[in-house]
Amino acid sequence: MIRTFIAVELPLHIKEAVQSIQQEMDLKGLKLVEPGLVHLTMKFLGDIPESRVEPISQALSGIDCPPFPARISGLGVFPKPAYMKVIWLGAQGEFKRLHNEVERTLKEFRFKMDRGTFKAHATLARVKRLDNPTKEQLVQVLAGLQDVDLGEFTVDYITFKKSTLTPQGPIYETLTKIPL
Repeated sequence: MIRTFIAVELPLHIKEAVQSIQQEMDLKGLKLVEPGLVHLTMKFLGDIPESRVEPISQALSGIDCPPFPARISGLGVFPKPAYMKVIWLGAQGEFKRLHNEVERTLKEFRFKMDRGTFKAHATLARVKRLDNPTKEQLVQVLAGLQDVDLGEFTVDYITFKKSTLTPQGPIYETLTKIPL
């Protein structure tokens, strides 16, 4: 079994900007995502047998979504500011359409459908434990970054990724790159 997900990769100029933003967020109690690993998850598939990689890759090649311009801007938290667990960057573009297409093409595999409204985002950090004054510092940092704009790029492919969890953090491997 391998742990898998479908993602939109971010270009180098955005990953470099992520690194500079994270330097401002280097506070005790936060687990920053390695800038090179920051991406937009279209769908988390979970553990699948390796024998399903090829059929899933074939299905994903049937996605009906043309390439589109996208922008990475804005910063927010899940689930809510008073109780932060994830800090994310917003993504604008045809991500909802792309997400719906991923869901449609994978329907035959009977993966659990995503609950709620899809919100395109790139996770920057996970909140482990915040005590005052660190929480107050984080609120100030996030307020200063909420209108951040990392720029535009074109989404012209998605990736089918394998994720191996290690004590040092996840290791991602691209199984298939699917052009739009």
